[in-house]
Amino acid sequence: MSRISAASRQRASLIRLIITRMVSFSSHLDAEQSALPVDPRQLHLRIHAINIYVRDQDQSLRFYLDQLGFSLVSDVRFGSGQRWVAVAPPDGSAVLSLVAPQPDSKACTLIGRHTQVVFVTEDVAAKYREWRARGVRFQYTPRLKRIKYERRTTASDHAAGHGEQTPIWGGVFTHFKDLDGNVFALVSLDEESRAVEAQRHAAAAKLEAERRAVHELQIAKQVQNRLFPQTRPPLDTLDYSGICVQARQVGGDYFDFLDLGRQRLGLVVGDISGKGIAAALLMANLQANLRSQCAIALDEPQRFLQSVNRLFYENSVDSSYATLFFAEYDDRARRLRYVNCGHLAALVFRKDGTLERLDSTSTVLGLFRDWECSSAERALSSGDIFALYTDGITESFNEAGEEFGEHRLIDSVWRCCGQPSPDLVTSIVEDVRKFSPHDQFDDMTLIVARCR
Repeated sequence: MSRISAASRQRASLIRLIITRMVSFSSHLDAEQSALPVDPRQLHLRIHAINIYVRDQDQSLRFYLDQLGFSLVSDVRFGSGQRWVAVAPPDGSAVLSLVAPQPDSKACTLIGRHTQVVFVTEDVAAKYREWRARGVRFQYTPRLKRIKYERRTTASDHAAGHGEQTPIWGGVFTHFKDLDGNVFALVSLDEESRAVEAQRHAAAAKLEAERRAVHELQIAKQVQNRLFPQTRPPLDTLDYSGICVQARQVGGDYFDFLDLGRQRLGLVVGDISGKGIAAALLMANLQANLRSQCAIALDEPQRFLQSVNRLFYENSVDSSYATLFFAEYDDRARRLRYVNCGHLAALVFRKDGTLERLDSTSTVLGLFRDWECSSAERALSSGDIFALYTDGITESFNEAGEEFGEHRLIDSVWRCCGQPSPDLVTSIVEDVRKFSPHDQFDDMTLIVARCR
């Protein structure tokens, strides 16, 4: 009887200690956090492993893996012949080293002891049934235990009439043994169960929010794709095509074909500052401004772009801007009139093998309310090709960190210049992708046109 009473008292003391420690710890946890914050100013420090002394590492390993459902962390044999076997519970929060001491060593006396290791679950009864069905030996069936947890009060509490409070904390407890008789505690605490449930709800809510965000991004991509030109106004003397390959679901690159009337076509390539959703919203704003104002582009291209700049300036934050290349092609005169607003130089490939660059004629859009621009013209002949593009083409880089660059773009156009414009666009993009096969870093936008 004395042994039973001593064991009962020891178990009760352990239960009280567990509750006190867990309550104190849980009261400082946010239920939505899965880990404690790490101070970057402090050196990393954590418990590496807890030693569990066993007689046969192979047999013990099978017990922890097959009966308890733990995972294998390491099974290494060192040059000295020693073997390190380590396992972890499903959440990986701790590591148990299964140590087989030398026969007759002092460490052998540590086999079959009370390990003081406590496993916490939100449902002891369910885990008890699961493990017992797998042959795990329990010392007793799970028991409910309630303990009054005394909270200290200050003098100000007494003065305010709050007085001493003794909330009741509790949980369900049991103990089990491994193959060598090592004893472990299995507990579920009221506070811990509520915290786990709150974490699961938070994780489910986060997963649902992420799912909705992905779905909304897919819709946004579909909407943005509809902002790109869906048809190409027919021209007699120009074969043209364009493409935008986005690095993310949505992006800030833009190209367009504007029917200006009187057999004239507006070709536009733009690049919004920034990336992602913010850039996509600004891109949609710029596209709306261009299409709403393009009626005046034919006769007054400068006033047209000044109006677009003003609207873009008023509808964006101070740091937002866009580079833009606007070209008006006259189908009858084979004339290209253009305004380069801080964009990359367009390239004109002449049939005689010469190359011209159409450099900037004004600053970027959106930074200044009072904004001026000037235009320039180029006459085109049958067989001439011109290309408009964004930096996603030329700044794509390979494994060595080299950029595709303007010179490789020029080589690609010359090599494939005999192809129809849709095939020529495809060939150039394939050249870029072969050069830069890793994940795309920036949007790639390209317009190629041939005067026929």
